Amino acid sequence: MKHLLPDLMSLLRTDKSILDLGLTMSVIPSSTELAEAIPLFNTSPYLMIQDDGPLLGYIAVSDVLYAMMNAHRLLEAYFETTLETAGSALTLINEEAKVTYWTSGAEHVFSINKKDIIGKPAADFFPPERLQSLKTLYTGETVYRKQHQPRTDLFALINARPVQLDGRIVGAVAAEVDITTEIRLHQELLHMTSKVQHLEKAVARLRPESDPFARIKGSSLVMKQCLDTIRKISSTSATVLILGESGTGKELFAKAIHDLREPQTAPFIAINCGAIPASLFESELFGYEKGAFSGADPKGKKGKIELAEGGTLFLDEIGEMPLELQVKLLRVLQEKSYFPVGGTRMKHASCRIIAATNQNLLSMISRNQFREDLYYRLNVINLVIPPLRMRKEDIYELTQTFLQEFSLLYNRHIEWIPPEVFKLLFNYDWPGNVRELRNVIERITILTTDGEVKPEYLPDTFIPDNELVPTILDDTGQLPSPYKVKPGSAANAAGLDESDTLRDGELQIKSASADITPGSYQDQLDAYESELLLQYLKAAEGNKRTLARQLGISRATLYNRMKRLGL
Repeated sequence: MKHLLPDLMSLLRTDKSILDLGLTMSVIPSSTELAEAIPLFNTSPYLMIQDDGPLLGYIAVSDVLYAMMNAHRLLEAYFETTLETAGSALTLINEEAKVTYWTSGAEHVFSINKKDIIGKPAADFFPPERLQSLKTLYTGETVYRKQHQPRTDLFALINARPVQLDGRIVGAVAAEVDITTEIRLHQELLHMTSKVQHLEKAVARLRPESDPFARIKGSSLVMKQCLDTIRKISSTSATVLILGESGTGKELFAKAIHDLREPQTAPFIAINCGAIPASLFESELFGYEKGAFSGADPKGKKGKIELAEGGTLFLDEIGEMPLELQVKLLRVLQEKSYFPVGGTRMKHASCRIIAATNQNLLSMISRNQFREDLYYRLNVINLVIPPLRMRKEDIYELTQTFLQEFSLLYNRHIEWIPPEVFKLLFNYDWPGNVRELRNVIERITILTTDGEVKPEYLPDTFIPDNELVPTILDDTGQLPSPYKVKPGSAANAAGLDESDTLRDGELQIKSASADITPGSYQDQLDAYESELLLQYLKAAEGNKRTLARQLGISRATLYNRMKRLGL
């Protein structure tokens, strides 16, 4: 809009008869900019215009003021029309946090008349802690499409930016769009969708999913290879051993194998071998006859093998099965028969078996913790489930799935997850795999009450060590001291004799020639503790999280201690 300002030569006057020749007047070339010429009017109301040749004329300060006033009026008309045409609630506040402009859109959204608010502090009409424009004015923060609530009954999307002049913030502009109706409709939709999902789950219990892979999310190459293997397995009735770390969803894959190769009415019975006491394991697996032992059901009880008849028995955490039962399971696999506890009549096992483990069974065999013959019976076909760190490209799809699930469960309105949060999710190694990711998404859904997911909602393990700022000193344990003091070390330099030793974790000082004062004593302790910390840190390969765990203290305590010692 700068072209609306007057050009200096357009104001040139050539009638010199009205000039007071007694005045001192500055002479400037015709190429002078208006901004450069204005300060020269301090000495005279006229400026003479002359290049290399004769005098061209003069400029009067009254003409400049009149032209600039017209330019200002024209700029103001353009400015006001532009703001009113934007279609959103536009607000301008000045350096004193007073409202200087209030569009008709703002009148409509906030139900506050323009004449009632202009020139008054914005905080008189809204809670200051809810005003993004005030935060922008005071901090210079710029936001784009941020969801916020200027009032408890109003939801809006806001863009805010500071107004800067000569490097100083002189005001703030906020543009807001009322989304209260959309939020309420979305909440109603979430509520109705939640009801529909409950109904779908009820129907699903009566009618199994037609797609066996519906609950397995991920389109990475390793996942496609895994699903291809399942399709091949499903064409056989062979025993399957599923290998994978904890939290990878081994039961989901076992269920997919079952759904692909069994009729819809066939049972799928799962048993966690690590969750059943050894004394009850046999009766759970094989069942028992009436009167088999004291406290038993007088009618007897069917075991999991019998319940899985015609379908699949899934033995999760097979490595936890007691050794004395492994031989009995081997008989089931070899002879398809077994005896219930307290029974004398052999029963036929007509179920297919899928086993799963997160342990190294071959290593357990070498330690006599797992039977080798059972391993080879189970490992007819094996399926290796990749950990999440090997298929990080699936994190986005999994996150969206869990986000939708928990948004419905906790009635949260979350439009998206910002890139900085996704970056932390992708950089993490996920030792707990998909189960851990699901828990993390549930956590951030619960903490996100304003629709904006923030990095601080993630657990502390997601924040790199060099970015962690400890805020709480939550314990003050003594630093263990398993190392001996080395000649030339910090402890030795602090005044400890080389004959001093560490005995049973305590420093035994045989002699010390230095004078002991409270200050020097503390300095020696600090120097000794610094040396030990540096040795521990080196042994932990620089990993502060590992070091804190080894020392039995929190990371906050470790960071504060290192900061105090200047490390």
